[in-house]
Amino acid sequence: MRVGILELIRPNGRPDGWHHAPTHWIARQYASIVPQAVSVWCRQLGHETFFATYYGQRDPMALLPADLDVVFVGAYTRAAPLAYALARLYRRAGTLTVLGGPHAKAFPEDALRFFDVVVGECDKRLVAEILRGRPRGVRVSSGRPLTDVPSIEERLPEIRTASFQWGRPSRYSVIGVLGSVGCPYRCDFCTDWNNPYTALPVERLEADLRFVAAHFPMAKVAFHDANFAVKFDQVMDAMERVPVASRPGYLVESSLSVLRGQRLGRLRDTRCWYAAAGIESWTEYSNKSARGTAVSGRRKLERMLDHFALLTEEVPIVQANFIFGIDGDRGDEPVELTREFIRRAPSVWPQIAIPTPFRGTPLYERHRREGRILETMPFAFYYQPYLITVPRHYEPADYYAKLALIQGELTTRQSVAARLSVRPRGLGFINALRINGIRGFLREYRTIAGLLRTDAGFRAFHERRSDELPVFYRERLRDLLGPYAEVLTAEDSAPILPAAAAEESGPASGAAAS
Repeated sequence: MRVGILELIRPNGRPDGWHHAPTHWIARQYASIVPQAVSVWCRQLGHETFFATYYGQRDPMALLPADLDVVFVGAYTRAAPLAYALARLYRRAGTLTVLGGPHAKAFPEDALRFFDVVVGECDKRLVAEILRGRPRGVRVSSGRPLTDVPSIEERLPEIRTASFQWGRPSRYSVIGVLGSVGCPYRCDFCTDWNNPYTALPVERLEADLRFVAAHFPMAKVAFHDANFAVKFDQVMDAMERVPVASRPGYLVESSLSVLRGQRLGRLRDTRCWYAAAGIESWTEYSNKSARGTAVSGRRKLERMLDHFALLTEEVPIVQANFIFGIDGDRGDEPVELTREFIRRAPSVWPQIAIPTPFRGTPLYERHRREGRILETMPFAFYYQPYLITVPRHYEPADYYAKLALIQGELTTRQSVAARLSVRPRGLGFINALRINGIRGFLREYRTIAGLLRTDAGFRAFHERRSDELPVFYRERLRDLLGPYAEVLTAEDSAPILPAAAAEESGPASGAAAS
């Protein structure tokens, strides 16, 4: 059969054009591993396979041939409307449509309105069953965690398409690897909260690193693990067996409880180039950031500043992840503590997230049960800078005003000067791009805050007194989808949200990593 695999990295249906080439280069480095694996499996099963990633470069429908028998689409929830429009067009042409990825796992009931098959957990055996049986109107899952991922060498044709420019890597090209699946923590906002942590064979990891070192010494390696190096010594031992002179630089996301003490030196020696770690909140999730110790408020601030100062001495680029608006946040304290962190840690980039309730998480269960989810908000807005729930302790207008205060701290004259002058060389340029993005977020925050103050219908929607989608969001969605907006109706854009379970699905946090 003729099989297409398309990953939607960007949610916009109107291509940007080549004058946005720098944006495209950055976006394409977020390519996922599983769509590449599906392409490899289809090829190994003897099918004629076509693979593409969409990052805003041109019409997504034109990236694959028109006469496909089957198309697999991978998408995050924010790209769901575009995925739905594409699926409708493919189905009209008689193509079997299959959706996988985060959105398929989070909202399968909604996705089945548009796709023939919606996939949960996936592996080669399941892909073979789909291609052989060509089912329709079903949700399928392997029921097994993904533990056998094709090697980088096997995925090389897909990697060239996804991450390289004209088939060749640059010094900033990123190749995805996977050292583990699942996570030992039980954070209520995370879709991995109940996926057991499983380390994949270190022999495969070592082989992948050696392959990159031998063939693409300029490229970086990005670990797609939900939590990098929970089995720290095993992972570091494998990386240290790669010759020092050819070790590739790498990027990770991990908890601070893993990145501590003498381990920081091993990160430096194995060429960790970028590390993102979660502070999350000044009141909750402290088990991830302070091993064996629960701290909060100003004590946590001082401890985090000390910890990140040590981390930035060993890792060139460091990011701290925050979530503002969880139920534990109230008043001005979380705002002022985050702003102080931004001022005092100019070498750390703060990533400020809005809590988004994805199905399958305790956060979704709680907000759904309490009637706090904006039920008619299209999935395209399940992403910053948009608010999908009613905050527990803030009026929506006040919430956006405080969010603007936090993000605005990054655009002050002092902050910009400090972040443009940081070492290493090149980080100032990266920060300049980031600050420009923050200014875009601030414009949207202030627009929404203004509407919340002046538009009664808009305010009623955000306070859950009305389910009528405001014109503001209808117009934003139409602009986002571009020519594909005509494929979907207003009813198509209103999601189907399953009811909450009778009881809370699990605790907000769990055991610390080893």
